[in-house]
Amino acid sequence: MLKSLFSIFILIFATFHLKSQKNDTIILMNGNYVVEKVIDTLIGAVTTVNPQNPKHKMHYEYDRIYCVKYANGFNDYYYSQDTLNGNYFTREEMQYYIFGERDARKGFKARGALIGSGISGLIGGGIGLFFAPILPYGFMAFSGLPKIKIEHHTISNPNYIDQNAYIFGYERVSRSKRRIQSLIGGTIGLALGYGLYFGILKHQLPETLKLRF
Repeated sequence: MLKSLFSIFILIFATFHLKSQKNDTIILMNGNYVVEKVIDTLIGAVTTVNPQNPKHKMHYEYDRIYCVKYANGFNDYYYSQDTLNGNYFTREEMQYYIFGERDARKGFKARGALIGSGISGLIGGGIGLFFAPILPYGFMAFSGLPKIKIEHHTISNPNYIDQNAYIFGYERVSRSKRRIQSLIGGTIGLALGYGLYFGILKHQLPETLKLRF
C-alpha cells in the first residue's frame, strides 16, 4: 500500500516538474514574471499563449522585458544600458531594481496612506465642506513624499538592501502603492463623510459649517 502511494506521489511530482520545465519565464521591467511557453519573438514583441484563453495570444513588447529565461537554460536579455534612452542602470543593477519592485509589490502595504486619506475624506465630507475633496486628494498628491521605510520581513534576500538600485525599485513601487491606497481610502472616506453629513449632521452643525453650493 505504502509503495503504491509513494509511486503515485512520484508520478504526480514528475508530471508537475516536467510541466514547469516546458514553460519559459519572461521577466518584465515592472518586476512581474510571466511563466508561459514562448512561441514567437518576432515583430518587436515576445509572444505567448493566453493562459485564460488558449485561442488568443499575449504580446510583450521588447521595451517591457528585462529578459526571457528559457526552459532549456538559455537567457535572452532585452535590456541593455543606454543613457540616451534613459536606461542608466547596468544590466546587473537593473536586476536588483526589478527585485526591489517585486518585493515592494508583495510586501509593502501602505496602510498609513489608506487610513490617513480615509480620515481626511471622512472629516471633510462629514462637516459638509464644499471643498472637502481637496483634503483626501491633496493627501494623495503628497503621499509619495515621506521616506519609504523598508521592513526587513519584506525583503526576499537580506543582501539586496546593500544595492542602491534595489532601494530605488522598492521605493518606486511603494510610492505608487501609497498613491493608489490614498485614492481608495480618500474616496471611501469622502463618500462616508458626505453620507454622514446629509443623513445625520446637516441640521445639527452650525450654519457656518453647512454645505453651500
